[in-house]
Amino acid sequence: MTTPRVVDTTDQPTTTSDRAARPKKKSRKFSPWGVVAWLVGLGFFFPVFWMVLTAFKQESDAATNPPKLFFAPTLDQFQAVFDQAIGPAMLNSIFATGLSTLFVLLLGTPAAFALSLRPVRKTQDALFFFMSTKMLPVVAVILPLYVIVSNIGLLDNIWALVILYTAMNLPIAVWMMRSFFLEVPGELLEAASLDGASLWRSVREVILPLVSPGIAATALICVIFAWNEFFFAVNLTAVNAQTMPVYLVGFIAGEGQYWAVLSAAATMAALPVILCGWFAQNKLVRGLSFGAIK
Repeated sequence: MTTPRVVDTTDQPTTTSDRAARPKKKSRKFSPWGVVAWLVGLGFFFPVFWMVLTAFKQESDAATNPPKLFFAPTLDQFQAVFDQAIGPAMLNSIFATGLSTLFVLLLGTPAAFALSLRPVRKTQDALFFFMSTKMLPVVAVILPLYVIVSNIGLLDNIWALVILYTAMNLPIAVWMMRSFFLEVPGELLEAASLDGASLWRSVREVILPLVSPGIAATALICVIFAWNEFFFAVNLTAVNAQTMPVYLVGFIAGEGQYWAVLSAAATMAALPVILCGWFAQNKLVRGLSFGAIK
């Protein structure tokens, strides 16, 4: 009976296939552009960081020159913000922003689909009409809008802002979503129709899942624009329909600036939008880069 021969491969030369099978180590090279990108990103983020930091200071610490970096944190400024009834303004902003964004998506998605995968007559004229509504300065229309809103009984009513925010964001949403729909091959609709699917089912089960990142990115842009809108809100509301941008103006007093409490109010005002962006960050990145890489 012969014993099996054990072959020692430790000293044998490595073949080309063996080298290819081994995972390659990524070389980490120093890039000065990476450092520049980090510095620019930190520069953009620093005002937000300083606002949040100031919100935890006392007024005496917030007004020092040079600024104080080490202090005893406090929640007194946030308590002062809640004492000045931030709740109604926050709810008004959430209602106007959320409902107007929903209306924009419900109206803009079919319009963008009709102008991309199912082109209608005079598409370019329709697109130009959408964008022409953004060319008129808002200060030129505030007087007739004020008269119309007053005559129909919507002055200081949150529904007036819902309608205006929907009209304000709809042209941008149609243009953005149309670019996303154009990246979808038209052959997908043809294949779905050959399989017997109706147009509505094809859009619901084939097209919308593909462009959902773009729709999410469009929705977030509309949320930011509606949440930060100030001009219509300050001229068409007073008390009942006051939104967060108008609420923040109340912390700017004539006898001086109270930086700590104003920073606390601004932090509370920015928090919902930041949370929306954080929850939708994956779809936002995919939506903004949709169609960039074939």
